[in-house]
This record gives sequence, C-alpha cells and structure tokens, in this order.
Amino acid sequence: MGKGTVRVEVFRDRLRLAWSWQGKRFWLYIGLPDSIANRKATEIKARTIELDMVSGNFDPSLTKYKPQKQESISVVELFDRFCSWKQRNLHPATLAKYRATKKHVSEFFRNKTTIAVTENVAEDFRDWLGDRNGANLEPITVRERIAMICACWNWAIKKKIIAGENPWTDVKVKVPPRQKSEPFTAAEIKAIVSEFRSNPKISHYADYIEFKFGVGLRTGEAAALLWRHCSAKCDRIWIGESISDGESSRKAEKCNRGRSVTLTPRLQQLLLNRRSPDCSSDSPIFTSIEGSTIDAKNFNNRYWKPTLSKLGIDYRRPYTTRHTLISHALDRGMNPAELAQITGHNLRTMYENYVGTVRPPQLPELFEISSVDFPVDRSELSE
Repeated sequence: MGKGTVRVEVFRDRLRLAWSWQGKRFWLYIGLPDSIANRKATEIKARTIELDMVSGNFDPSLTKYKPQKQESISVVELFDRFCSWKQRNLHPATLAKYRATKKHVSEFFRNKTTIAVTENVAEDFRDWLGDRNGANLEPITVRERIAMICACWNWAIKKKIIAGENPWTDVKVKVPPRQKSEPFTAAEIKAIVSEFRSNPKISHYADYIEFKFGVGLRTGEAAALLWRHCSAKCDRIWIGESISDGESSRKAEKCNRGRSVTLTPRLQQLLLNRRSPDCSSDSPIFTSIEGSTIDAKNFNNRYWKPTLSKLGIDYRRPYTTRHTLISHALDRGMNPAELAQITGHNLRTMYENYVGTVRPPQLPELFEISSVDFPVDRSELSE
C-alpha cells in the first residue's frame, strides 16, 4: 500500500478502510456489506481521508470519519413504520397494496436487519416475488412492490433512521408488453347502446353506458359524478373525483388534477332529461338499479358481459369505452393535446397507447400477387 493511500478492504463480510500515517497504521470499519453502491460510498470517504492527510487536516482520532451510527432495525419493522407514515395520505385502496407488500416482506426477510440488505439480496427478493414457489406475482405487480420498498429506503435514509446507500435503486423489473384491447367499432358502439336502451332489464344503465362512451370516463370517475359537477345548462361537466370498488370514500382522480369537459348537444340533452327539478346537488348522476353507487365488478358480471355475449361482440371490459373514445377521436384527426386535456391523460401516454389503434399503420405492398409467384404443388409444402 503506497504512502498516503487509503485502501478499501473486506473484513468479515464488511467494508473497512486501511492506511498508514506518520508511521502508524489505521483501520476504519464502515460496517456496511460489500456491494457496488456501498463500495462507491466507501471510496469517497477514502479520498476524503487522503486529502486531509495531504492538507494537514487529518483527524487521528478518526471521529471525523466514522459513519453515523445506524439504528439496528429489521426490514419488517422499517417497512411497517413507513406504512404508518404513508397511511395519512393514502386512499384505502392504495394502502391495501402496501399491506400486501408488508406481508411479502415479512415472509421473505423475517428477522433480517436492514444493514444485511445488499443489492444482491434485493434482487433475490425481486426474483422471489415473481417465482411460482414464492409470491408468484405478475411482473407489473413485482415492479410496483419494488418501487414501494425503494421509496421506503429513501424515506428512512432521509429521516436518518438508517445510513448508507439505497440497495433498491438499481433493482430493475422487466415487464413484458401486453396486447392492447381493440377499441369498439362504430357499429359495435351503436349495437351496445341500442341494446341497453331497448332491453327493459338493463335500460336503467343506458345513459350511463352512452355517457361513458361519449366522454371517455374512467369507471371510478363515472361513479363519482354528482349533479353539482354539472353546469346549470348541462353543457359542461367537471371531472376531478373517483370512487373505487367497495369504497364509499372519494379520492382525487388518477392524475390528481380536475378537468372540465364541454359536452356534445346529445350528451347535454341526455343530462337534461335525467335531471329532475328537485334533485340534490350532492346526488349522484348515475346509480345502480337499487339507487346506490355503481359497483364496477357487479355491473360487468350482471349486465355488461351478458350483453356483449348476446350481441356476438368479443368481450372487452367496460374500461374499453374510454379507450374507444380516444382511439376514434385520434383517428378522426382530433388534436392529441386537446384530447389529452379532455381525458386527463399525459400527452406522452396518449401517443404511446392510443395512436393508430383504430386504423393501424399498413405495410406497403412490395410485390404484385400472382398465382405464378407461389407453388401450386401443395404436397411439396407438406414435406
């Protein structure tokens, strides 16, 4: 080891620094496991000590260089404290995801402390979440769980509950692409709305279905609409709240920003016909047959699926009504920025998920099709 050089070593599976100064040897025990992130942080401390020795600012007591004392806390306890802190601002449906993550954390880490979690351990947990013999979660759910734990570590480091680098920062989860649902065609839209209007068993939901198609509402947004969200002339609707299945409490819509939409004359008349002179401003615009908040799962199973089956239309979930409006509007040349304002979408999301879904780009035909161009002896093909 050269004079004035501070070397990073691994001693008993933990990082330490070793160097000599004025004929005396020094060791500084960092207390962190060897990982890429922890080694980088330790090397920065090594350079600091080297500069102090050169400049005459070296502290031989090492007090200046000793890492902050890290609280001995288990992974389970840390995540539990993080959930307690988060629950003040989380909707119950979102909080349920944190509770599910806590269950997986408890099962995998048991009594393991945070100081023992390296990037390799974090990746092992990621793999366990998606393994059939582990939590057996879908990739998109695994990515969500890892993001929660990464946020937990960032919070704990900021609050000085733990020290060191975040081992979850570079843990990646590959989510394979999914085939997008086809938007409903104009003929399918007409058939669905007509069936809901003409069938007395389901006609209660006819306005609800047409309004979802016409405005491109998320399911929770449609359930949350109240008459006070509607203008006096029913020509504009404000969308800024949402209700999840099984929940009576309201929350801000997905992007946490309200939007006001100017309705078409047909949709305006639809609302005018529904609004009674004595209706309360806090009454929901659309309700179930029983007069309560529309439960999306119940509506889908009892009314939506049977209707599509009866009409011979391939099943797509009710949320596809939103996908349908956006796709048809883009296909007709509507400005994507204006459409994004109407639907509450991020413009980038709009382009990535919807452009070209009604009329996909066509490959150019490079060859003239002729029977001469292809083999006529089918037996040769079977061989």
